[in-house]
Amino acid sequence: MIIGEIIKVAFASIQANKLRAILTMLGVIIGVGAVITVVALGTGAQQAVEERIDALGANLLSVFPGQSFFGGRASADRVSLTTDDAKALARDATLLSAVVPEMQRSQQIKFGNKNANVNVIGTTPNYGEVKNHHVQFGRMFTTGDNEARQRYAVIGSGVATMFDANGAAMIGQLIQIRGISFEIIGVLVEKGSQGSYNNPDEQILIPLKTAEFRIFGSDRLRSVSLQVREGVSLEQGMVDVEGILRREHKIRPGANNDFQIRNQVEILATQQETTQTFGVLLASIAAVSLIVGGIGIMNIMLVSVTERTREIGIRKALGATRLNIMMQFLVEAIVLTLGGGILGIILGWAASIVMSSRFGWNSVVSPNAVIVAFAFSAAVGLFFGLWPARRASNLNTIDALRYE
Repeated sequence: MIIGEIIKVAFASIQANKLRAILTMLGVIIGVGAVITVVALGTGAQQAVEERIDALGANLLSVFPGQSFFGGRASADRVSLTTDDAKALARDATLLSAVVPEMQRSQQIKFGNKNANVNVIGTTPNYGEVKNHHVQFGRMFTTGDNEARQRYAVIGSGVATMFDANGAAMIGQLIQIRGISFEIIGVLVEKGSQGSYNNPDEQILIPLKTAEFRIFGSDRLRSVSLQVREGVSLEQGMVDVEGILRREHKIRPGANNDFQIRNQVEILATQQETTQTFGVLLASIAAVSLIVGGIGIMNIMLVSVTERTREIGIRKALGATRLNIMMQFLVEAIVLTLGGGILGIILGWAASIVMSSRFGWNSVVSPNAVIVAFAFSAAVGLFFGLWPARRASNLNTIDALRYE
């Protein structure tokens, strides 16, 4: 038998048992589809984390209020982080290029005849530069506006969407925060939630002193964002910040800090590693279904060998060699798995698109994942089809002809 005849006979055998062939391929289809979908979701999640790291910047630290300690035990009361702490950092830190204090609370706002609850952030004019926010329409408030306690507001793009308004058209209009009117002077470029709890597009920025004296009535900060100078490691910056805050909070040597310094990039990098680990785990679980599909193919091929024992005997009697018989059954197994692999890739690709468009999940179908899944499905066919093929080729011609 030449190769062309072997392939022709293999396809004829599959076509003669269409329903059985489809059911046999089902395990491979589900396995490949699951692998493609899981890997797409994992890749999308990793990409989202990388985007968040890029958005934060590689040299950003954040300081949050912590707990006080008495006799080695943590108090239930959180220690205040105040505007004086931010001033001390801006004045005395030698390794920082920017200090951005932030007051934040959810407030009732009103625009026209509509109301909403939105995070209002009191901060300094360099907030956008440090947090990688850019103004799309209008402008950011200035240091002079902050010192004068101006009632100016810079809104996120999502706030305009909340009120079904055009962002550019909102410039110069008034928005009420806790019943106090603020003039909208800027609209930020859309940034996206990026998987975080607080959507940066659904917030309003106002000058820090305006927030302190007109809205919140307190000098307590939610956090302080710090930008480390170029060429300075984050660890050095953290040591510099820690020394200043310990002095400001009058913490004795050996006592625990009553504040927290976080390296956001490290947190996101850890999240990325976790995402990768879960992605590999889920992909491995999905790959198990491929192996189950391969076992199903082997089972069907063994049944096929039994059913076609007499046919094998006739082919051998007419001159077919052991290699010809083995290749015939091996081609059948590989065709089944490759067909299932192609349909599985289509299924996985479609599932990824649906999850991205309907549910908003980040999913990226990687060409490498498609190639690996397709190659793996071929390998499954080769591995699980080899035994039935060898069994068919080893049948004795006389015994096969006498088989009923």
